[in-house]
Amino acid sequence: MLDNLSSRLTGALKTLRGQARLSETNIQDALREVRMALLEADVALPVVKTFIANVKERALGQEVLGSLTPSQAMIGVVNEELVKLMGDKNDALNLAAVPPAIILMAGLQGAGKTTTVGKLAKLLKETQKKKVLVVSADVYRPAAIQQLQMLAEQVGVEWFPSDGSQKPEDIARAAVDHAKRHFFDVLMVDTAGRLAIDDAMMAEIKALHACLNPIETLFVVDAMQGQDAVNTAQAFNEALPLTGVILTKMDGDSRGGAALSVRHITGKPIKFIGVGEKVSGLEPFHPDRLAGRILGMGDVLSLIEDVQKGIDEEEAAKMAKKLKSGKGFDLEDFKSQMQQMKKMGGMTSMLEKMPGEIGQLAKGVQGAEAEKSMRRIEGIINSMTMAERRKPELIKASRKRRIAAGSGVSVQEVNKLLAQFEQMQKMMKMFSSKGGMFKMLKGLKGMKGMLPGM
Repeated sequence: MLDNLSSRLTGALKTLRGQARLSETNIQDALREVRMALLEADVALPVVKTFIANVKERALGQEVLGSLTPSQAMIGVVNEELVKLMGDKNDALNLAAVPPAIILMAGLQGAGKTTTVGKLAKLLKETQKKKVLVVSADVYRPAAIQQLQMLAEQVGVEWFPSDGSQKPEDIARAAVDHAKRHFFDVLMVDTAGRLAIDDAMMAEIKALHACLNPIETLFVVDAMQGQDAVNTAQAFNEALPLTGVILTKMDGDSRGGAALSVRHITGKPIKFIGVGEKVSGLEPFHPDRLAGRILGMGDVLSLIEDVQKGIDEEEAAKMAKKLKSGKGFDLEDFKSQMQQMKKMGGMTSMLEKMPGEIGQLAKGVQGAEAEKSMRRIEGIINSMTMAERRKPELIKASRKRRIAAGSGVSVQEVNKLLAQFEQMQKMMKMFSSKGGMFKMLKGLKGMKGMLPGM
């Protein structure tokens, strides 16, 4: 996420290392690089100008004179200005309405709007314990209604039926009536997307908005479109009273133009970001956390939240007890840990939220390749007997050949897995010892090349 921007910005700020103090000359040199980094990231020109002017004014002011080093002072100023640019804090959904609280979803076709409805419904159900009803008023796109029905079933919320012969406003009125009579807390209305902004589309969604009077009108936009995403958001904002923006496909956005521009241009907060195709891949947007990740300071709070969501507490308690008793970490545990990691978004997602050099390891992990490697490892472990999983030292040449044949891989792949397992075993020993977490994080840097997909 935002790898290119992160590399360029951190590189620009490193130019101040070794300087005795912040001066107009070295600030100007650093900001020239920062400006180039932002423009390459497809950040809107008015946003770049405002940002650079604010950073320069503050860096030359009295605020940084007592700082430890010029580099640290400049990073602090840039971090604070990035946070301001993106909105200071997370803007939560406003659901303070007579039930049902109505959320209207708008956006262009292909931005991931229908999938986002499913993801947000799941989030509301699980984190806020809301009774959610979803309905599709998209009577144009083939299978749009069926897609939402499948998503509703997948995330465990109720779906209100509609079909292509109905008018969007009639669907909306019927859904509101049903939601009221069956005491739903939230009604989410998916609307039709178009390939481009047109008058007919805007007239239809304006009529739907007037009919529903939603408490939240969210614009869903593909972050990878950069400047185009911001322009589209601005056009919708002029036509509708938007209350917020959801940026999808943030995990694939290495530039960051949309994330840094949309709040400044539209005046509307980014409320959520989509990070992956799984129904769990939607996160509340925290400007301070994203700024930290851009500047290489990590996002430990989001990592902790991911762990809390994905961890199986019973499994974790069993693992802790086992390690404490000195029984050790075996291949069955290794497999279990990988399954937990997948629930938390995978190795790449976890590593990129870590600060400093550890976070940089994520750049060596290719998401699709990492997932493929993890599936291959599971296949190899599944081809072992339970005795072999519990006592890997039993696995000699003949057993390796049998395991390789059973999992459809080479003997070299089996050897590679056993080497990876030995590394993980060492990490778990560190974790169970005094000062374990610190030792484990230090050891992570030495594991490059041993983790799946690296």
